[in-house]
Amino acid sequence: MRESSANDVLILGGGHNGLVCAAYLAAAGLKVQVLERRPLVGGAAVTEEFHPGFRNSVASYTVSLLNPQVARDLRLREHGLRVVERPLANFLPLPDGQCFRLGGEQTLAEVARWSSRDAQRLPEYHAMLARIVVVLRELMQRTPPNVSDRFVLADWIQSVQVARQLRTLDMSGRRDLLDLFTKSAGELLDDWFESAPLKAVLGWDSVVGNFASPYTPGSAYVLLHHLFGEVNGKPGVWGHAIGGMGAITQAMRKECEARGVNIATDAEVSRLLVEDGRAVGVVLHDGRCLRADTIASSLNPKLLYGALVDPGQLDDDTRRRIQRYRCGSGTFRMNVALSELPDFTSMPGRKLQPHHQSGILIGPSLQYFEQAYFDAKSRAFNPGWARQPIVEMVISSTLDDTLAPPGKHVASLFCQHVHPQVEGVWDAHRDSVAKLMIETVNAYAPNFAASVLGHEALSPLDLESRFGLVGGDIFHGALGLDQMFSARPLLGQGRYRGAFAGLYLCGSGSHPGGGVTGLPGRNAAREILVDLRRRPRPR
Repeated sequence: MRESSANDVLILGGGHNGLVCAAYLAAAGLKVQVLERRPLVGGAAVTEEFHPGFRNSVASYTVSLLNPQVARDLRLREHGLRVVERPLANFLPLPDGQCFRLGGEQTLAEVARWSSRDAQRLPEYHAMLARIVVVLRELMQRTPPNVSDRFVLADWIQSVQVARQLRTLDMSGRRDLLDLFTKSAGELLDDWFESAPLKAVLGWDSVVGNFASPYTPGSAYVLLHHLFGEVNGKPGVWGHAIGGMGAITQAMRKECEARGVNIATDAEVSRLLVEDGRAVGVVLHDGRCLRADTIASSLNPKLLYGALVDPGQLDDDTRRRIQRYRCGSGTFRMNVALSELPDFTSMPGRKLQPHHQSGILIGPSLQYFEQAYFDAKSRAFNPGWARQPIVEMVISSTLDDTLAPPGKHVASLFCQHVHPQVEGVWDAHRDSVAKLMIETVNAYAPNFAASVLGHEALSPLDLESRFGLVGGDIFHGALGLDQMFSARPLLGQGRYRGAFAGLYLCGSGSHPGGGVTGLPGRNAAREILVDLRRRPRPR
């Protein structure tokens, strides 16, 4: 076995968090090597050709949650990153031929078409969320405290650093915070609003990547999690990275290389080396052995401990709890090459209009969302997918002409719900489910199916085998109270320090969880530098 020990730090996985962690560590003078299994870095935030002449963000597909401090520190704009906003947040075509649009100057007038009461309450709802988001956005950048194993949320709230932030909230704000942590999104939205289209558009964030009903307790936090971001300084806005999501991670790669990081692609790790309770290196698939004093993993914790670590090296409790660590998304992801834009019954026209540049949501109500989940979860009607699925379609080429040939378009379809483990095997069902998703859009835009020139369909199994998203889980673990903050991924490992000395966790399976934020990588780098007594450190 060939051995090498030329590095101070090995980073397992070249996704966005691994790159962020590497960049901060290299800035402190450490010799860092990133090991990426695929031929390109970026993890799930990559741009690839999926049909001749057509490129797209093939997994993660829209921008908001990227932390602005990370973007500044890594000089992403200087490396060519440009993010543009959507003119509308969402367009919701409805079964009766009407439509609902959210975003822009006409939002309140649009909401009032359905409910004058909702139009009056919407600004108050946004203000409530904004007060909470300001506090939590700051806490997302902090290392969670060590807490007991009795009641994670209570102990977390009582910790000094959290209490300091919560002092900015009055009692009403603290009650709102508790509601958002514990209630379902459906219960929350039903209390605030009465019109089904508005609740559907707002409630979509509660089921994105979340194999659950919008009426599942805790789903309100998943909704909140999607509101932490901003685009070009505008909080809560979603946008598109010119060149696709790969433009973000390629800009990160450039900064890593400028800081001297050694990035190795096609470098699959097959085993974590542990000696006397300390992580000391890795064995690659090709047999090479790389050693370093510090190992940081951006992999899903279930993948790290389940596939790369000898089970006998974990204590019994950790091994059992990692086996129970909840991963699994109801997501079926498609990339579609189009000959023309969709011509919606509710908003006719094949020439570019603002609604084509928005998040186009097929799913008229929270009840529709819930039934989609029940269908997939129960497997009562088929091997494990919704008879009437939810589809969010983003036509990236309407904002970015670098992705498709002139006059043609690419669309991302983020589809729910499908069961992560269908009856039988996904290879037998992938084409049938892809056809259903296309038919679902076609019901609202009758030219859609005929305009499809080609497509790529990714089941939960495909998302796992290609990107390491266990069970297709885009968050690297469910965002439940038992897997958040100090308990992400487990109590005792919430401060980015893994099961062995010298092992750190820098991926989305650590606080603050999933989304293309860069914060797990940044926060983990800070803790590594504290332990190594190196500077500069991220604030």
